[in-house]
Amino acid sequence: MNHLLRGLAANENLPPALVDRLIAVADDETADRLAVRSDLSHAQAVALAGRVEESAVRLAYEGRLTAADIDPRARPDVALALLDTGAGPAAWARRLAADPVVEHREKLAACPDLPPDVLDALLTDPETRVVAEAALRAPAHVAARLAAHPRTEVRRAVAANEAAPPSALASLLNGDGPPAPHHCPAREGEPPSPDHGLTPDHDPAPSWDGLHTCAAHELLRAALHNPTTPAEAVTPFADHPSRLLRWPLAARRDLPPEAYETLARDPVPGIRAELAENPAIGDDVMRALADDACHDVRRALAGNPRIPLDVLTRLASGTRTGTAPLPRTDSASPTEIAALAASADPAVRMLAARRRDLPAGLLDALAADPDAKVAGAVASHPGLAEPRLRDLARRHGVQVIAGIAANPDATPALLAELARRRPPVRKALRAIAGHANATAPALLACLDDPEARVVAAGHPALPPQAITALVTGADVRSAEAAAANPSLPRAVMTELLPPVPAPAV
Repeated sequence: MNHLLRGLAANENLPPALVDRLIAVADDETADRLAVRSDLSHAQAVALAGRVEESAVRLAYEGRLTAADIDPRARPDVALALLDTGAGPAAWARRLAADPVVEHREKLAACPDLPPDVLDALLTDPETRVVAEAALRAPAHVAARLAAHPRTEVRRAVAANEAAPPSALASLLNGDGPPAPHHCPAREGEPPSPDHGLTPDHDPAPSWDGLHTCAAHELLRAALHNPTTPAEAVTPFADHPSRLLRWPLAARRDLPPEAYETLARDPVPGIRAELAENPAIGDDVMRALADDACHDVRRALAGNPRIPLDVLTRLASGTRTGTAPLPRTDSASPTEIAALAASADPAVRMLAARRRDLPAGLLDALAADPDAKVAGAVASHPGLAEPRLRDLARRHGVQVIAGIAANPDATPALLAELARRRPPVRKALRAIAGHANATAPALLACLDDPEARVVAAGHPALPPQAITALVTGADVRSAEAAAANPSLPRAVMTELLPPVPAPAV
């Protein structure tokens, strides 16, 4: 029964009176669905929070509850949610800064725009994790001071804080000031200190395999990931022994060319793949990566928006680049797209075929392509007339049917024909089941496929009697989707709701 209540809770046509009844019997999962209803009134939100206590935090984040609805002493979790969204009063923040529960103070430290006195209190908290959480979002002048904090956990939070001054971040990477973050007791053979972040069973002398981590190295990683950290402080890490410290550099867009050249020779394929996607790398680096032995590197390079078009066409034949439009072809000029579409290589023509805004003449030419993969790449594109779609289906059959079914310009009649095709094309049925132009004949044909049935069950064009049958059927997923269908008869909605329990005497 709960799956039907979840479906009803998501039904946009559920009348307010039935929403009230549903609130009265809601469980946790149903309350989650109710909390995000666009038509939920303030009174209903308050009633829901009273019925299912766990829903109050979600309702607060959804903006359904106000400070007047909450007692911060009884529901500090909800008070913190309101403070996190900026809807809680400063007095609550001052109260919670002295809360004996550490988790509450830590959550408070993560809230934005705290009053200065509250931030000061949190920065002197006896629990390091509270101070670290506050440091993660502290303003520049505070972050600068905390960069010299004696606890590594706090300095690590400063290293990740994009508001921290660049000079402070550079000092964290360089090890300036006490204590130096480069110093790793595990590597030096020293016993781990409480500040080091090591577990009791940590090997005091691990081999340097590029994967070693400790609190000090997590600090370095945070600073290397931070875009505010100056490039000159980051660049020396391009050939660091630890792959975990080299990796963040591959995505940075402010490094000198020689750093990118070093990273292009990195022994770790994942680092080279990260670098290949970076639009800041130069043409020479891209051409070198195009010959990389790792397929994932070449695939990542194909997605680089600045890849030279001749490099992209070279990659097309031997690299699987997916079916989505590539950034470089999306930005290509009309002349470049026409050249791609006229290529003798079907893989290159497919690069043009993925673009969604092709001129009508070029779109029709690619739809008429003798290669099924090229024609299939444009089958779902808007702008193809019904005769062209039918011709596509006739020439290439099952290879393009799913694409045609997903075409926003596919007519109800064409969708019905595709749905009745035998043997069925299951991927096409799933596209038809969610198509805005699908009508009853097409949707009814989709009900024979288990996955398409779940989608069709929620389609408003499905006949009411079919929706009702699905609600009472054995397929739980389809029944839930049918209960959420806005075309579900109101009488059936009413029947699905259990009676409201009588109030206790």
